Amino acid sequence: MDDDGVNLGKHLPVKVRVVVADDCMTVDLTDCSRQVTGPYNSGKTAGRSAAEVAFKFLTSPLLLPINEGSFRPLTVVLPPGRIVSAQRPAPVRTWMTVPQTVADTIFKALAPACPERVMAGHHTDLATVSAFVTDAAGRVGMTPPILSGGGWGAVSDADGQNATFCINDGDTHNTPVEAAEGKAPVLIMHRALRPDSGGPGRFRGGLGVSQDVRVLTQGRIQSGIERTMCPPWGAAGGREALANRISLLRANGKIERFPTGKIGPADAQPGDGYLVEVGGGGGFGSPLDREPERVLADVRSGYVSIARALVDYGVVVEHIGRLYTVDRAATEDARRRRSA
Repeated sequence: MDDDGVNLGKHLPVKVRVVVADDCMTVDLTDCSRQVTGPYNSGKTAGRSAAEVAFKFLTSPLLLPINEGSFRPLTVVLPPGRIVSAQRPAPVRTWMTVPQTVADTIFKALAPACPERVMAGHHTDLATVSAFVTDAAGRVGMTPPILSGGGWGAVSDADGQNATFCINDGDTHNTPVEAAEGKAPVLIMHRALRPDSGGPGRFRGGLGVSQDVRVLTQGRIQSGIERTMCPPWGAAGGREALANRISLLRANGKIERFPTGKIGPADAQPGDGYLVEVGGGGGFGSPLDREPERVLADVRSGYVSIARALVDYGVVVEHIGRLYTVDRAATEDARRRRSA
C-alpha cells in the first residue's frame, strides 16, 4: 500500500502465505503490515472476509450459494494487531482497499499453481474524493460520494470487466451524473472509460474510469485514494495496468499532480475541481498472443490507442478517415521482432 496517510511515502506491506494440503486451504496473514498510525486499519473481520472472497472465487464462484459451509475447508491465520486485524485505539477508515489487496495477493500467490483459476490484479479502491462546499446561505456541507468504478483483472479465458467496483463491493455502484449534480453544487465535465488503462495480455484487463468534477461554490477538496504506487499486476505473462491517480484542476487551466492519492484539504474556488483516473485490471497471458482482430476491435472501441496497440501488442493499426485496419505484414514483422 502507498502509506497510511500520516507517514507519507512509507509503504505498507501486504504479504500472504497460502498452503493447500489435502482438501483444505490455509491463508496466513501474519506478515501483513502491523496496524498503523493513520486511518487505514480494519478490524479482524476484514482480513477474514478478504480470504473468504478469494477462497469462494477460487473454488466455487457460481456453483453454490455463499453460506458458512462454503468456508469449512478454509483456515485463516490472523494474529491481532495487523492492518486487517487492528485493535483499539487504532483509527480505522474503511475495510475496502487493504482487504481487497489481500484478496488480490492470494490470487497472485496461487497463480503459479493454478493459473486457470486466478484473476490478475485489479484497481482495489473506491477512489472516493471528499468535496466540502459552501451553499448560498453560507452553510458548509460535504457533497455525496461521486463514485466511478475501475478495471478488473483478466482471467485465463476472458477480458477483465470495465468500470466495475472492487471484488468485495457488491453493494456499490457508479453514481449517475444527474444524481450527483442534482444533490450538490458540482458539475461533472466528463466521465469516460480511461483509454489504455487495462493491462495488456492475451486477455486484456478491464478499463478504469476517468472523471472530471468541478465545484460551483467555494470549498475544499481532499482525497484518501490508495494504490497509486503499486499498479495492478498481470498474470501468466500479462502486463500491469495503469494505477489509480488523482489531480487537482484549477479554473485557470492549471493541473496539480501528486506523488500519492492523499491530498488536502485543498482550498477550491468556483470552477476548481479534481480529475480522478481509476486504475484498470492486469492482463492475462502474453500480449503477443492476442488476436490482431481483437486488438483492432479494442482500438475501434477506444479501449486501446493505436500507439499502445503497437507498443504493447505488436499490432500495426492503420487509420484512414473512419476506417481502421490491421497491416498484416507489418504486424507479423513487429511481433517477430518483439518475440526475439
